[in-house]
Amino acid sequence: MASHDDDAARPTAVRIVFPIGMLGGGIAPETVERGIELGADAIAVDGGSTDSGPHYLGAGVPKSSRGSLKSDLRTLLVASRRAGIPVVVTTCGTSGTDAGVEWVADIAREIAREEDLRFTMATIYSELDRATVLAALDAGRVAPLEPAGPLHSGDVARCEHIVGLMGHVPIAEALAAGADLVLTGRASDTASVAGIALGRGIAPGPTWHAAKTVECGSQCTTDPLGGGVLVEIDDLGFTVHPLDDTSAATPMTVAAHMLYENADPFRLREPGGTLDTSAAVYTAVDARVTRVEGSLFEEAQQPTIKLEGAAIGGYETVSLVGIRDPHILAHMDAWIARFTGELARRVAAHLGLARDEYATDLRAYGYNAVLGAIEPGGAPPREVGVLFKARAADQATATAIAKIANPLLLHLPLEGMTHLPSFAFATSPAEIERGATFEFVLQHTIAVEDEAELFRTEYQEVAPRG
Repeated sequence: MASHDDDAARPTAVRIVFPIGMLGGGIAPETVERGIELGADAIAVDGGSTDSGPHYLGAGVPKSSRGSLKSDLRTLLVASRRAGIPVVVTTCGTSGTDAGVEWVADIAREIAREEDLRFTMATIYSELDRATVLAALDAGRVAPLEPAGPLHSGDVARCEHIVGLMGHVPIAEALAAGADLVLTGRASDTASVAGIALGRGIAPGPTWHAAKTVECGSQCTTDPLGGGVLVEIDDLGFTVHPLDDTSAATPMTVAAHMLYENADPFRLREPGGTLDTSAAVYTAVDARVTRVEGSLFEEAQQPTIKLEGAAIGGYETVSLVGIRDPHILAHMDAWIARFTGELARRVAAHLGLARDEYATDLRAYGYNAVLGAIEPGGAPPREVGVLFKARAADQATATAIAKIANPLLLHLPLEGMTHLPSFAFATSPAEIERGATFEFVLQHTIAVEDEAELFRTEYQEVAPRG
């Protein structure tokens, strides 16, 4: 990485556009241009997340459509090349697998041909092979994160894909090497902004807090669906500017983002240390802009890289049925209990399966599907959508269980009823085979000497006919 020992050469501030929470969500070109007019030095955006569950990592497929992602990336590349500033996209392809990085890189090359663009592209890969993880496990370098227990070699062997969650270091190194477009595998939500600012010598306290604040774009403003933000970071603090004229970054909205996806509103762990915002002061510059000062960063004695791994947890078949019978709806708990017991009895009788050889789940949407047992209750609902899921070691068994559930989902009465109620399936056939379903099995860290040691960076000169 380039040296920044000469304080006189350090910039007084770095200005970064963060246009949206996730690439492919729909970036307004005019707001990106507004950020560039305000003096943006770089553009950063996240390309993925674990928010949508383990499927995308396990299957190695993206959540975003190719068309929507290409549209957003085109907006960023055209604007950034015109302005001569770099773009950083983290967690490419939703989960940050090597295939996800290549998918976005291929789209970038396609845009270069269509728009007559030239740029240096860095691709940073974060997928780890099982042998690397097992070697770290044998060396005692792997530790669990709550609520996970100790890692076993069998857990590693089950994983379809494993990625390491990179911090800022590989990104800063790629930018220092002259990359105009940096595409990374799995990275922390803050790594893009931090890689840009720390690579330019800005103090870590303001940098990491700023990165956490803007990592979802306009979510730190009064309009979460607005046109993104520009964050200006210096050694004393950072300032958030909304890029949509109808929104404002207030002390409340800016401070509130430390609560988002964070167990502790004052502390946030990164690979190289911990952000501490307990002494941060949030001040309104005007009605739309907020300034933050006082954030600190505690360097870790031992840097660690978080592991994420997904494995097949079984094969699933689902059915969706609507219930509008007022008597059933007035006694939903009793109906669910009767359904569960009767299904288990029939599966044992017809398929010879013990209860621990398969899994079922029934969610009554409109009744208590979201909060479950802590749902506060109230008057019986007017109608309920019941989602039934059967999971087994193979698809045929999952579907067989769902077929056994079919007549119960269609006509099961409450005990004491003298007639069969009728419910309404949403689809025909009622059983929908979802295929392999995945589960996260790694919630652990690897101790490293160098935050970049698990990641691989490649450079390519991209040209219209390259």
